[in-house]
This record gives sequence, C-alpha cells and structure tokens, in this order.
Amino acid sequence: MTLSQHTPSPARTQSPAHAPSTPSGAASSQALRPDGAASPGGPDRDGGAPTAAGVTVVGPLDLESGERLEDVSLAWESWGTLDARGQNAVLVLHALTGDAHAHGAGADPGWWDALIGPGRAVDTTRFFVVAVNVLGGCAGSTGPTSLNPRTGRPYAGAFPAVTLRDGVRAERLLMERLGVARWAAVLGGSLGGARALEWAVTFPGLVDACAVIASTAASSAEQIGLGAVQCDVIRADPDFRGGFYSRERPPVQGLSLARQIAHVSYRSEAELEARFSRCPQEGDGAEGFAIESYLRHQGAKLSRRFDANSYLRLTQALMGHDVGRGRGGVKAALARAAGVRFLVASVDTDRLYLPAQSERLARALGAPHVSISAPNGHDAFLTHAALLEGPVRGLLGTDSAM
Repeated sequence: MTLSQHTPSPARTQSPAHAPSTPSGAASSQALRPDGAASPGGPDRDGGAPTAAGVTVVGPLDLESGERLEDVSLAWESWGTLDARGQNAVLVLHALTGDAHAHGAGADPGWWDALIGPGRAVDTTRFFVVAVNVLGGCAGSTGPTSLNPRTGRPYAGAFPAVTLRDGVRAERLLMERLGVARWAAVLGGSLGGARALEWAVTFPGLVDACAVIASTAASSAEQIGLGAVQCDVIRADPDFRGGFYSRERPPVQGLSLARQIAHVSYRSEAELEARFSRCPQEGDGAEGFAIESYLRHQGAKLSRRFDANSYLRLTQALMGHDVGRGRGGVKAALARAAGVRFLVASVDTDRLYLPAQSERLARALGAPHVSISAPNGHDAFLTHAALLEGPVRGLLGTDSAM
C-alpha cells in the first residue's frame, strides 16, 4: 500500500488504514436468479491492491447532537485514477461492521470483489473508486477507540452519538481532500445503502447516480427493536463498565451475543434449516445443536476484530436512520434528489430489510427496483454480489465496451 500524495487542499494523511478484517417515470421491478452466476491513484493493474490508501484528517466536525469532534480522521482506500475534472469517482460504502477494504486479491480479498475491479461493474480502469470507513467505526476512522484530544485517552464510552448524516458530512470533507469534484455514483448495501441514500439527498448536486441495496428510507419498528436488543446485551455484560472497559478485558460475551442475534436476521430461515435443521453438534463432548455452535462461532469472530462501543454507536445510528427526518417526511426528502439516477435493489429472502420496503422506496423515487434471488437472506448483497453486476453496470454505463 502506498500513501496518498495527491491531496490538492491541506490535509494530514497518516498510515494506511486497512484493518483485515431515471428519477422520473414509473418504477420497474426485475428478478435475477443465480443461473450461472494522471491524477490521484493509478491504473488498477494488479486487480486488487489499492493504488492509494490512508487515514486523512478532514478537520473538526459539528455533530447533529450539538457536540463537536476535533481533528476528525477518515480511513480510506482507492483504486484507479481520478480524471482531470475529478468527476469519474465512485464512492463505495460498507455495512455495519465493514471497513474500507472493498476490493482485494488473493489472500487479502475485499468485501465486494465481485463488483469492483478491472472490467467489472465498478471498473477500476475507468473509475476512481473510493471506499471509506464510517465515522464512529474502528478500522482507522475517528471512533470510540480514537484518542480524545482533550484528555489524551481513548473516547471509549464518552464518544458522542453520531448519525448517518454526520458521517456523510465527514465524507464530504474527505471528498474535497481527495480532489473529487462530484461522484459518478455512490453505492452501498445495508447500512451502506442508507448512507448512500443520505448522500444523494444531502448533497444531490454532487451525486450523479446512487445504488441503495438491501436497505430502506427509514428504519422500521422491527429493525429498531432488533438493534435495541443487541445494544442492551452489550451494556448488560459486566465487563462493559459503561463503555469504559479495559483493552485486556472487553465485553466479549455481550458483543458476541449481539452479533449472534444480528446474524440470525442476516440469514434466511430456509438457509439455516437446510444447513443445520435440528442436527446436534458433533464432536467429543459436544452438546446442543449445530446451529448454536455456528452462531457462537460468528459471535466470537466479530468480538475478536470489532469494538463494542463502535458497534453500539453505529447500531444506534442505523436505528435512527430516517431520510425524511427534519425534511418534511420521506417523500419531500426524496424530491431533493430528483436529478440523481437511482437503482434500488433487494434480496428476495431478506427478512431484515424486506423487499417490499425496497419496492416502496423505488416507487417513491420513480426508479428501477431489482430483486436478486439467493438463499442467504440479507447477507446475499455480499455473498451473492455477482448477481448485482448487471444492474450496477446499467446504472454506471459499464454494460458496453469503452
């Protein structure tokens, strides 16, 4: 990885951040099935390694809560070359526990490799592709694990509440530092889809196209309820200590349980039944059902790589997602983005972000709605991302040779 050397306006860039870990007209709906399945940066010749990456200080940020964060930093990775006008950039936004490593190769894969790369839907030989770790995260961007400049210690439980709009405004500052004049597209799934929609509504003059995948215009009561329970189990862990836990003894059990609850909602009932049914856990001394072991494994994996306070803050931000808040409602808010081309996509087996919610959003936007058919539920926007290639190519105009 190389550090960025191309910021046209003053910015402090630190070490690389990768932590392994038509607006009018009637909406249309399409079902896709797995039938077969010299500017910033430089050409993405190796098919994976970022052409630039860093942690850039974008400046102070006044939050919607009224609090202020000083010296906000955002971790990012990029692939491809920014054109002379700064208008061929694509912003890719990750889900709840993701990071900026959207594209990789070999032993270091990215989380959206099926869509990003040379010759793919988000073609890195044509576009300057940027992925950013969300504000409040724990993969390089300012969040609870960052040092509070006022105390010299990590924010921990004192990190203020942030909203998705706060994150979008921070990313707007990074956009300036990178020399991007406008986004050819902003794409994201799940929490990333909500962030993408906020980008299009908050800064419609800076976004040409937007893909909202496996997400919605506003979090529903059920989605809020699922998030609230996850937050409660983290807080109930004795090691949480009001968010001021030690590095040596974080609230592993609470974070693991939160992830297990979430993971059930990320997969479909049919998939879990087909994989596990009522099968007992195998192995010497094993007790219980195989599904229990699977969920505990998922919880343990996340607790080893993610911070509990970040999980809380980002879950709360997603619970508060409502693109119509303070804008006269969803319909009025979406009207602000009348000049943006939209794609709305859902997964037919998603029981967290229901396809009907995506259909309503598409109708409100007068945009196409695509339903991909995959057994994995909500997670299919990652596990079956290749099914999104055609629709994303259509949105970006990469469905024909350049």
